[in-house]
Amino acid sequence: MKTTLIIFVFMLVTNIINGEDPYRFFNWNVTYGDIYPLGVKQQGILINGQFPGPQIDSVTNDNIIVSIYNSLDEPFLMTWNGIQQRRNSWQDGVYGTNCPIPPGQNFTYILQFKDQIGSFFYFPSLAFHRAAGGYGGITISSRPMIPVPFPPPAGDYTILAGDWFKQNHTDLKAILDGGHDLPFPDGLLINGLGSNGYTFNVDQGKTYRFRISNVGLTTSINFRIQGHKMLLVEVEGTHTLQNTYSSLDIHLGQSYSVLVTADQPPQNYYIVVSTRFTSQVLTATSFLRYSNSPGTFPAPPPGGPTIQIDWSLNQARSVRQNLTASGPRPNPQGSYHYGMVNFTRTIRLANSAPVINGKQRYAVNSVSFMPADTPLKIADYFKISGVFSLGSIPDSPTGGGGYLQTSVMAADFRGFAEIVFENSEDTVQSWHIDGHFFFVVGMDGGQWSAASRTRYNLRDGISRSTVQVYPKSWTALYVPLDNVGMWNVRSQNWARQYLGQQFYLRVYSPVNSWRDEYPIPKNAITNACGQATGRKTRPL
Repeated sequence: MKTTLIIFVFMLVTNIINGEDPYRFFNWNVTYGDIYPLGVKQQGILINGQFPGPQIDSVTNDNIIVSIYNSLDEPFLMTWNGIQQRRNSWQDGVYGTNCPIPPGQNFTYILQFKDQIGSFFYFPSLAFHRAAGGYGGITISSRPMIPVPFPPPAGDYTILAGDWFKQNHTDLKAILDGGHDLPFPDGLLINGLGSNGYTFNVDQGKTYRFRISNVGLTTSINFRIQGHKMLLVEVEGTHTLQNTYSSLDIHLGQSYSVLVTADQPPQNYYIVVSTRFTSQVLTATSFLRYSNSPGTFPAPPPGGPTIQIDWSLNQARSVRQNLTASGPRPNPQGSYHYGMVNFTRTIRLANSAPVINGKQRYAVNSVSFMPADTPLKIADYFKISGVFSLGSIPDSPTGGGGYLQTSVMAADFRGFAEIVFENSEDTVQSWHIDGHFFFVVGMDGGQWSAASRTRYNLRDGISRSTVQVYPKSWTALYVPLDNVGMWNVRSQNWARQYLGQQFYLRVYSPVNSWRDEYPIPKNAITNACGQATGRKTRPL
């Protein structure tokens, strides 16, 4: 506590003297606790006794100081889905960049939400902890002088929805470690509760913002509000064309922001989440309650799409960038003409599901990721040989069988990559790239080829950090490689990620300068960190 107080006073004084961006401080105690989300007692991961965890509400460029005390009996890491960590992959909170927080110890994440707005979430990244909870919402509001392309809503609600299992995360982890797939989920949660467990209160005639994230493990979801239209306004930090939808597909790890006007007769209405592309459809409901409602419902909960892929693909193509709206800065989002930039490299990434040594694994370009004994970023900094090799994953599919490797791909700082995700499997994939945003320029069925570029959207493709790839289909991105660091490229299906469908992209600058990358944090954990154990960072 004394150390935290000293840090607080120092940063407060520095902030006042230098006129820096504001600081927001959070002290979190991570514990196990009993939870009953589907009516069955489970061991959950709580933050300050809460599930879901506390929400981080912030403004563009805020400095976010999160002090985490690990009261679990095993190491722990927290990652920040969609937060770009500009020049600072040290704070990314995945095992490739950070040594875990040992049991009974503290680590302070020092984040800045630099040049970002929008809706995101955080979650535990280690040891399949994500299946036990520990997640929470992040909102980043625009600075007061930056115009927002819609009037201020009367209220702002966060919805964290996704699939859930009744088994403890340790049991699910054991299934995966044994080389088997997870069973089908037992249900869906909305803000940590099962059906009819949560109510959102509204006043008739007013408009509200709903930020919806899919925090589940294995399934895409569809979101809808009975009798109400949704005006899409933002996706993962980008203001969108304001199209109206009756329901939205939200894939694993994705976040959407909609405006909903309470313009219906005063009643209670169902908010519905259901699984997509599954043979068995799971559904969860919560309530939209008008303040002057007599307590009645107009009808049963509305049904939604189930296995229709073309419907979802067409909807995805309609989600586009609002070129005239300001983003985190006052200049219009469309002032960056990504379609006029020549890409310096094409990277093709194909997912697969090989059996290796008799166990189910998942792979990218035939390589199934194996964590090293030392975080890759730490090993890179201390120049520890033998931990990883650049080029240990090819940048196009090999067509060969799967094999295990600590896979790291090299990339040049300020490059501009065309990345094509190719999915030959029968299931929807969801991919995330840490540390970067990208422009979705195309998605379609069949095999990608150079001729597919003629169908690219080079004008107003949506900019985001997580994207879906439909079965037997491809999705193409343009990615500015403008953030030096060691960045995780991963499946957002957490079982597939855990069993190897991920790798690291090392974006490298030869210039040893704070202009390109921050130095290793003074508080970086190295006292129990593989081959980095005992090495010093910088003087405190």
